[in-house]
Amino acid sequence: MPTRSDFEELLRGAALRVTRPRLAVLTAVYEHPHADTDRIIHAVRDDLGEVSHQAVYDVLRALTAAGLLRRIEPAGSVARYESRVGDNHHHVVCRSCGAIADVDCALGSAPCLTASDDHGFAIDEAEVLYWARCPECLAATAAGPGG
Repeated sequence: MPTRSDFEELLRGAALRVTRPRLAVLTAVYEHPHADTDRIIHAVRDDLGEVSHQAVYDVLRALTAAGLLRRIEPAGSVARYESRVGDNHHHVVCRSCGAIADVDCALGSAPCLTASDDHGFAIDEAEVLYWARCPECLAATAAGPGG
């Protein structure tokens, strides 16, 4: 987990002012990978006390635009945020509970897939979303109703 001074350096490196809400949001996302905005707001409020939803949304937008956070939005799910940026990894999502985990590229470099026709675009990233059931949901199903 990065330190407060690491977060300050990240913000300055992205030409963003260092503010308590930005530090709190970065901390929340690093501590809770793939968290939705409600979870992030809760973590920020635990850290700072009262802070508005809009303030957190604004910070998330600024940090994402600066490339310090990545926003993912699996179909049928609210937006989630993660601190793992700068690589071309993918995600696996549980169909039952919505848990999300990172999946590294099979080939290791971006983009790790080759399009059959790039239509003249300079493709630099591929986004893959795997749908599955997580180990906990599989175990619950195997146990059946009533345990």
